[in-house]
Amino acid sequence: MKMKIILFSLSLFVFTGISSAQKRKGPKSFISEKVMISKYHNKNELEHMAKGQLITLYSERIKVLVRTLPYVAFATKPGITMGTLGIPTNNDNMKALENQFDSTDNYIENTDEFHREYLPYSDTTNLISGILFYEDIMKSLHQYNDFR
Repeated sequence: MKMKIILFSLSLFVFTGISSAQKRKGPKSFISEKVMISKYHNKNELEHMAKGQLITLYSERIKVLVRTLPYVAFATKPGITMGTLGIPTNNDNMKALENQFDSTDNYIENTDEFHREYLPYSDTTNLISGILFYEDIMKSLHQYNDFR
C-alpha cells in the first residue's frame, strides 16, 4: 500500500512537471510595464539634488527612452503585442523580437556601465539639461496619438 502511494505521488509529480514545462509564456508587449518613470521634475527640483541622484535620474531616463523609442510606430504604451497588431506570432517573429530585446538589454547594460564610470565627470548643469530634455521627449510620447 505504501509503495502504491509513493509511486502514485511520484508519477503525479512527473506529469505535473511535464505539463507545466509545456506552457508557453504569454505574448510579449513591445513596451514593458516596467518602462516608466515615477515622476517628472522641474529645473528647480533638479538643482537641489546631489550629483549622484542626477546621474541616477539621467540613466533611468535613457533606459526608458531606449526601451520605448524604437517601437513608436507600434505603440507608445505597454500592452501592445504582435498579435494585437496582426503580426503573425510564429517562431521566427517571436525569436526576432526576443533577439531585439536581448540586444536592447546588452546596449542598456553597456551604456549604464559607461554612465557609472564617466557621468561623474560631467557638468551638473549639463546633467540637469539632459534630464529635462529626456523628460520632454517622454512627455511628448503621451501626445503622440495627436499626430495620427
